[in-house]
Amino acid sequence: MQKFSALSLARQAIGGHLGWKPQWRSVAPKPAYDIVIVGGGGHGLGTAYYLARQHGLRNIAVIERGWLAGGNTARNTTIIRSNYLFDESSSYYEHSLKLWENLSQELNYNVMFSQRGCLMVAHTVHDVQSFKRHVHANRLNGIDNEWLTAEEAKEFCPPLNISPNIRYPVLGASLQRRAGTARHDAVAWGFARAASDLGVDIIENCEVTGIMRAPTGEVTGINTTRGDIRTGKIGVSVAGHSSVVLGMAGIRLPLQSNPLQALVSEPVKPAFPTIVMSNTIHAYISQSDKGEMVIGAGTDSYVSYTQRGGLHIPAHTLEAICELFPMFRRLRMLRSWGGITDNTPDRSPITAKTSIPGLYVNCGGGTGGFKATPGAANLFAWTIARNEPHPINAPFTIERFRDGVMIDEAAAAAVAH
Repeated sequence: MQKFSALSLARQAIGGHLGWKPQWRSVAPKPAYDIVIVGGGGHGLGTAYYLARQHGLRNIAVIERGWLAGGNTARNTTIIRSNYLFDESSSYYEHSLKLWENLSQELNYNVMFSQRGCLMVAHTVHDVQSFKRHVHANRLNGIDNEWLTAEEAKEFCPPLNISPNIRYPVLGASLQRRAGTARHDAVAWGFARAASDLGVDIIENCEVTGIMRAPTGEVTGINTTRGDIRTGKIGVSVAGHSSVVLGMAGIRLPLQSNPLQALVSEPVKPAFPTIVMSNTIHAYISQSDKGEMVIGAGTDSYVSYTQRGGLHIPAHTLEAICELFPMFRRLRMLRSWGGITDNTPDRSPITAKTSIPGLYVNCGGGTGGFKATPGAANLFAWTIARNEPHPINAPFTIERFRDGVMIDEAAAAAVAH
C-alpha cells in the first residue's frame, strides 16, 4: 500500500500524479476462504480490516453485489455521536466514537472526521425532560453532554431561530461537543485500502444467492452469481437487506426495512458551525465540506426495499428547516436520495452470533448505522474471530427480542439518527 504523506504527494505532483497505484486489489473469488463477509459497505469492509489487523486472519473475502459503499454507506448524512441513553448503547457508540477520533491516522487515509458538535433542540416540556435525562445518564457514563438554554444554543449556532413566535419555539438544547461528521466514501475507501493491503480479497459485482449448510446444520459456504465459495464462517453486514440474506439460511430477523430520505442544497460559503437535530419537527441539518447544507428527516412509514420515498417527507422537513433557520429560505435544493434502513423494534443494533453455527450478523443500525461504523466493525470482527461476543456487544443479540430484554433507544435516537 502506498503511504500518503506530504512527501509522497510532492513526488506524485512532480510526476503529474501518474504513479499512484489502485487503492485496492481487484480479484476473482477463490474457491474457498476461512471467512466471507457479505456486504461491501463501511461495516463489512471495517470488519474484514479488523479481522486481519487485530486477529491476524488473512484468508478473508468481502463480497459486494454492486460496487463498494454503494448502499447505505453512501446514502446517509454522516452524523457521528454517542449521546445515547442506556448504558449498553452509550458504551457501544462511545467505543465507535473513540475509534473515529484516530481513524484517519490508523488507516493513513483522511476520513475527514470533523468534531463540530451535535445540538439536539428541545421544543416541548417532554423534550426538555428527556434531553436532560440523557445529559445526566451520559455524564454518569463518562460521556460528554451538556444542557444549554435557548440563548446559549443560539450563541453556539447563530443561524438558529429562537423566536417565541414560531410553531415550535426552542426551549433549550443538549450539546455533545465531541460529536461530528465524516466523509462517508472516504471511510469505505480507507477500510478497503487497508484491508486489501493486509491480504483481504475484495470482490465486487458478486451477489449472494444462497447459503450452503451441512446436514448437521453449520454453514459450509455461499452460492453467488460468480460461483460457489466454500467457507466455515459467514459474516452478514448488509443493512436493509439483512432479512433477505439471513432468510436464505432460514432465519427470520426482527427487522423492518423502510426508506429514509435526505437531500442537499446548492453549496454556499461556511455558514453553519455544527449539527442541529430536532425530534419534534423531524429535521436535522449540517454543512458539508463542499458547502452544501445536508438535510434529513424521519423514515417513510411504509416498508420497502426501494432507494426512494414520498415527496411529502422532504417537503415537511424543508418547512421545518426554513422556520428554524430563516436565512436558508432562498437556498435551492441540489439533489435528494434515499437509503434502506434496517429498524429493530427497540431501535438498537444486532451484532451477534446466530443460532446457526458459523453464521454471524451485524444489522439493525437503522437510520444511525454510519456513526457506529468502526465500532460495530471492530466488535463484529471480535465476535467472528473468537466465536463469542465482546462484552460491549454482548447485550445486542437476536435473542433479546425473544426474552424481552430490550434496549429501547427510540427516544434517544431523536429522529432515530
